[in-house]
Amino acid sequence: MTAVGRRVRDLGIRIGRLEPGPLDAITDVAGVRVGHATIVRGEGPLVVGEGPVRTGVTVIVPHDGDVFLEPVFAGWHRLNGNGELTGTAWIDETGLLAGPVALTNTHSIGVVHEALIARAVRSHPPGTEFWSLPVVGETYDGTLSDINGFHVTAAHVDAALEAAAAGPVPEGAVGGGTGMICHEFKGGIGTASRVVPVEDGGWTVGVLVQANYGDRHDLRIDGVPVGAAIPVADVPSPYPATPRGGGATGPGSPGAGSIIVVVATDAPLLPHQCRRLAQRAGLGLARAGGFGQNSSGDMFLAFATGNRHIPDASVGHRSPLTVDVRMVPDDRIDGLFVAAAEATEEAIVNALLSAGTMTGANGVTAHGLDPTRVVEVMARHGRGPAARGGVS
Repeated sequence: MTAVGRRVRDLGIRIGRLEPGPLDAITDVAGVRVGHATIVRGEGPLVVGEGPVRTGVTVIVPHDGDVFLEPVFAGWHRLNGNGELTGTAWIDETGLLAGPVALTNTHSIGVVHEALIARAVRSHPPGTEFWSLPVVGETYDGTLSDINGFHVTAAHVDAALEAAAAGPVPEGAVGGGTGMICHEFKGGIGTASRVVPVEDGGWTVGVLVQANYGDRHDLRIDGVPVGAAIPVADVPSPYPATPRGGGATGPGSPGAGSIIVVVATDAPLLPHQCRRLAQRAGLGLARAGGFGQNSSGDMFLAFATGNRHIPDASVGHRSPLTVDVRMVPDDRIDGLFVAAAEATEEAIVNALLSAGTMTGANGVTAHGLDPTRVVEVMARHGRGPAARGGVS
């Protein structure tokens, strides 16, 4: 494994027209925290149950209160459904997200789901009547990791929650993104944010992705065909050779990959507006070169903290008869849509640039996207700092 690269804005490359928040991360939305637990051990041939292991858990905590008892409005969208995002039936029914959102590998959904419930039960007084339908998303890391060895445990979920912080977010080969591959480079966790202009509300939109999808040829950065300029003949793919553009789509091929996108905003959105915001993540994915292929699980969740209500202790466990909510008028929501698309695209590129090179099970290597090569390609198309005389 090599050291990680740099974020896209570190390279002087600007994606979109809106400005990012101070951290250019989902944690720019006040109260949102992110934590990772990363599991990396072993080298050489795959031995199921022993390794090598390249996996983990990432958690997104929506606010700084009791996330289990203080839900926020949410909505979700499925671009292509060969994947899992638990708890979405209840989100459809109520428009509410209660609890953290967790991301992991495909075969660890169950243990992470159970661990989140156990955490919720432990964090409330004994005897409290409590139930939970956690949101857990997955992408497949079986090309680099012993996915059938079930190495993620409840202790890793607890560790990720304990590590959840409001500052800069570690990216690349960390947490749930540890063993992921994106556009046949090393992928993983990426994040970005955008701030809507003051005249449109000044709201912040933050995005976190677990990127594990895509063919090399399709990768684009700010419209530039970077993937085609760095073909697999130049930087090898971690996958066996298959026909480009419609070859094999089972596990261990580019078309089988997936992406989970979590969108957060401090805007006062209603559930149907959260669902619409989640859809716009698909536009950012498309700009980066994702097409929602047949064997891909492309699922997007959006939540809004602008209508968060802290329970009134004087009411006890009973809800008040009415609750006041606010909303952004639908004819003033376009800035949020643009923000979600731009931040999704940039988060994917940040995941690629931050991940570094990783060798996993059976010696399979996923090469990191080289920032220097990216700058060179962008310059040839008249984009980025090299086109203006140097890297910033």
